[in-house]
Amino acid sequence: MKRILCFGDSNTFGTGPMPSLGSDPIFSKEERLAGVMAADLGVGFDVIVEGLPGRTTVFDDPVEGEYRNGLRSFRAILESHRPIDLLIIMLGTNDVKQRFNLGPQDVALGVARLLNEAAGLDIVGQSLVICPTPVKETGDLAEIFRGAEARCVGMPAQMERFATENGAAFLDAGAHIQVSDIDGVHLSADSHATLGHVVAEKVQTLFS
Repeated sequence: MKRILCFGDSNTFGTGPMPSLGSDPIFSKEERLAGVMAADLGVGFDVIVEGLPGRTTVFDDPVEGEYRNGLRSFRAILESHRPIDLLIIMLGTNDVKQRFNLGPQDVALGVARLLNEAAGLDIVGQSLVICPTPVKETGDLAEIFRGAEARCVGMPAQMERFATENGAAFLDAGAHIQVSDIDGVHLSADSHATLGHVVAEKVQTLFS
């Protein structure tokens, strides 16, 4: 049995497009990308989802809480699910919020920091970095992500660079899907399905 841990934010968790800040749409386990991936992979794979809405790579969020910092809980989560045959990290969307004002290289280095942490524990077999889909400044989240479209430019190249340098495989989600026009951040059910199929194919190549 191959154990896959999906470590990410609201798009890993399964939050749907938000018409307003106060809404909280959540896709079912089967609809979200990890569920689609698990169905495609079938018997022999145990897919574990650790998605937290608002999670950053390694940065404390002064507005939504320090616990959104992915590094703070990362080791505990890894230790809780060891041994892990494949670690999938899909983070970076929340790092481009206006309050952080980070460029693509800093975001990619945040992911690299997580990869280094995992490597030091010696409980993860392989890692896959998924660069999240570029943000659109639209809907009720537009002010929170003001300037994010520009900050996302060049992120796939930076993520691929540091993923490769740290021995991880790489996948660019933006090459296959787009975020919803409703809020510019979250994925539609169709995008979850598309990305889930794409990730499943990538996983199969990693274990072939």
